[in-house]
Amino acid sequence: MTCGKSIRMRRLFTIKNNGALIVPMDHGITYGPIEGINDIGKLLSKIRTPVTGVILHKGIYMRFYNDIFPVPFIMHLSASTTYSTTPEKKVLVSTVKEAIQLGATAVSIHINIGNDFESDMLKDFGKVSSECNEYGIPLLAMVYGRGNNIKDEFAPDVVAHCIRIAEELGADIVKTNYTGDMKSFREVVSNTHMPVLIAGGKRMDSTAKLYAIVKDAMKAGAKGVSIGRNIFQSNNPRAVMSKIYEIIYSELDEQDDS
Repeated sequence: MTCGKSIRMRRLFTIKNNGALIVPMDHGITYGPIEGINDIGKLLSKIRTPVTGVILHKGIYMRFYNDIFPVPFIMHLSASTTYSTTPEKKVLVSTVKEAIQLGATAVSIHINIGNDFESDMLKDFGKVSSECNEYGIPLLAMVYGRGNNIKDEFAPDVVAHCIRIAEELGADIVKTNYTGDMKSFREVVSNTHMPVLIAGGKRMDSTAKLYAIVKDAMKAGAKGVSIGRNIFQSNNPRAVMSKIYEIIYSELDEQDDS
């Protein structure tokens, strides 16, 4: 890893110098102004420590960067909408160079495997990864098994394959699904050499369930979370963020002692 990437990675993994609490808010292109991000300026004004990074598209960041500073900005490069006949197909809508010009700490892309457009997305992944190496900026890859050839996107073999793709193509961080139990997720994580963050997915029916999943994932070896809807659609986003931070910090203590 170059010194540029290493320095930027440290800005994201500040929880005990090893853990991350990232809040993605790139959902507006996919779903529109959904609950929680309908007034995104108001939401962003509340995003502070203990968050270690936020994921946004360039247009929102350009309008509200003063509201989130100094929280590290991760610029999302890919998109699709739910109105598309092929919503699983993500296309590049921004560049690594733009991210650097805007002061981003890292960039992120979304890749779905198991569909007819997998090859195009993998090609984009390789291109972005090469540019990240050239410019010394970390790449967070969101990789999921979503398509006609995937029966269960949470299956351990599917999640393991997603993580391996991210590592093979040069990502520095991978965000993917939690498999649902510590034993299988521990096996999945043990075979990788990069930080694994779990996604939050659709809004859960209780924060207790969310906290339990975060705790189990951390016990199994995750290095943090990248959770959006279960934070910004909650009744008290700040309280949820603080509780997740406590869990990550506590479980990293346990990892250090093991």
